Amino acid sequence: MSQKKVLVAGASGLVGFAAVKHFSQLAEWDAVGVSRRIPPGLEGAKLISVDLTDSARCVEIFGQMGDVTHLVYAALYEKPGLIRGWRERDQMETNLGMLRNLFEPLAGAAKNLQHVTLLQGTKAYGAHIEPFPVPARERWPRHQHENFYWLQEDYLREKQKGKAWHWTIFRPQIIFGESLGSNMNAIPAIGVYAALLKEAGLPLSFPGGAPSIAEAVDADLLARACGWAAVSPQCGNEIYNITNGDVFVWQNVWPTIAEALGMNVGPAQPCCLAVEMLKREAEWEAIVRKYNLHAPASMRDYVGQSFFFADAIFAYGVKQLPSAMLVSTIKARQHGFHDCMDTEDMFRKWFKRFQDLRLLPPV
Repeated sequence: MSQKKVLVAGASGLVGFAAVKHFSQLAEWDAVGVSRRIPPGLEGAKLISVDLTDSARCVEIFGQMGDVTHLVYAALYEKPGLIRGWRERDQMETNLGMLRNLFEPLAGAAKNLQHVTLLQGTKAYGAHIEPFPVPARERWPRHQHENFYWLQEDYLREKQKGKAWHWTIFRPQIIFGESLGSNMNAIPAIGVYAALLKEAGLPLSFPGGAPSIAEAVDADLLARACGWAAVSPQCGNEIYNITNGDVFVWQNVWPTIAEALGMNVGPAQPCCLAVEMLKREAEWEAIVRKYNLHAPASMRDYVGQSFFFADAIFAYGVKQLPSAMLVSTIKARQHGFHDCMDTEDMFRKWFKRFQDLRLLPPV
């Protein structure tokens, strides 16, 4: 079997971390991950520190990667405060520039490039702007709003003309997995919130607002989807929604989360995590010391901007039932990807993983 080499951009993020781990475990693949900060937990993989906004550094590194056959582009730039930046033009241009800085020298060097995987999300359907008809389908026309997704996708389509390589775009729902300091990983955000309550002898109260139906995707499942698309001819120039395959309501899975963290469920207590948690950084530092955790003592380094994200997905401040933002995953199944996961099992998996790694206190 011929050896394939995948370059994963954004190795410190949710998708990139899982993708590097997945590909590096496969005998027929060589994997290299790049990110601005080198993440712990991928010691067996080849990792290179690259700031994708530094065009000169990108030329230096990617211009030498002539043996790369596949690219998984999962790098992402977010502004402080997270959600407001989703509609700001300079953030869109930065994300386009990062892809361009990587791809221009890589495409010039990698003469046997075969496939590019790009990540979007349900903001492609305008989820951050207005409700959309349920379920969202990949065949719909583009939702008419400015989005760096369109800038990156159009760039790839233009660069592909006359070339032999193909691309695949994934649109996952809420992603959960193993990464620290990420902008959109609710696992450490919930973990910190729960640890503070537990240390105070309090039950785990849901901090959000009105219940809504949501979909999740396990980061490892998404990484396996990237592996599937990389070698499946039917995935060439296709877009796929990806989820675990079920739906959930936060209030309904909250007992499972509490059990995984060794806690009882308390009455709902709305709380703006983005505001309140950072006031308690000293308490988190004390928990890290008390339990000899390997987690960063800095709450910001551990959670990134995920408190803002958690407030959004928990519907904090929302009094009325929010519109469901659900997507169809039929197309991926029809094309051959049948992986699925029970979302309650996913929560159990990730909280146990964080406990085993001593990133959260033991039960």
